[in-house]
Amino acid sequence: MVSSRIDALGEVIRDNLTHMNPRESQFTGLILVTGVDKPGITQALFETLAPFSITVLDIEQVVIRDRLILTALIRLDPAHAAAIDADLALCANRLNIDIATSFQEEALETIAAKTGLLHVVSLSTAILPEAVSKIATAIASAGGNIERIHRTASYPITAIEFVVSSADQKRLRTELLSVSADTGVDIAVSPGGLMRLAKKLVVMDVDSTLIQQEVIELLAEHAHQGEEVKAITDSAMRGEIDFEESLRARVALLAGLSETVISDVRAEIALTPGARTLISTLKKLGHSVAVVSGGFTEVIEPIIKDLGITHYKANSLEIQDGVLTGKVIGY
Repeated sequence: MVSSRIDALGEVIRDNLTHMNPRESQFTGLILVTGVDKPGITQALFETLAPFSITVLDIEQVVIRDRLILTALIRLDPAHAAAIDADLALCANRLNIDIATSFQEEALETIAAKTGLLHVVSLSTAILPEAVSKIATAIASAGGNIERIHRTASYPITAIEFVVSSADQKRLRTELLSVSADTGVDIAVSPGGLMRLAKKLVVMDVDSTLIQQEVIELLAEHAHQGEEVKAITDSAMRGEIDFEESLRARVALLAGLSETVISDVRAEIALTPGARTLISTLKKLGHSVAVVSGGFTEVIEPIIKDLGITHYKANSLEIQDGVLTGKVIGY
């Protein structure tokens, strides 16, 4: 008896599996609202939809220079499509806006939220069309598709974020590295997910990053050794000498300078545009900011403390009897 019941249950399961549609679908409507922005448009749109049996699957709204673009993806009963279309047309006339609709049967898998998204952020004082074109080309070359583009900052630095799906992250980074070099736009790639919103430790360099200058070069100008120091720096950048060797060689050229040069150089330093705002914003969001520099504590420490950065490491200049000895003390 038990055996026959198990056999019967097996037949039911096999029958269900045979008749199951592997690509279940649902009827959806895409609504696109455009026009001059004014209060009440979003409210009116969804008040119009409220009487119908509808589920909101996705929604996005943006306003650029007083122009509204609002999109909503809804699930609905196919029998209600014509009535919804007619009511939305009346709503559009009443508000003097444009509302376009597209209804269709759609596979569930195409509606599901996408995973494995990457966030590509471009930073520049001015984003030019060429840069956007090259970033989009790089994304496509890495097999990616742009799901969303939006501006996250406008002053003093413009930041544009591209949300990308299906891209090979390693290849995308390589492609964008070339774009960054060609356009002068800073570009960062980070994976999506909840960890992207978690509190983080942000570590940055100082020279030509937090500040606009290179401290060693400013010091060298006071010692009339600017060209010599730059030549050693260039050699290190080409990989001909390692960083520590190059640092000691450059600092040796500063021997004999009065320690008063430190305050003189500090007065010449300018923060990178947006640096103060960046650090302030990161701290407000609960992130910790740290600085690691091959430069010199005597010069940068007051600047770092002024910015409220408490975690930092840097080298120190050896000073004896008020004069730089030309030696560096590691941290």
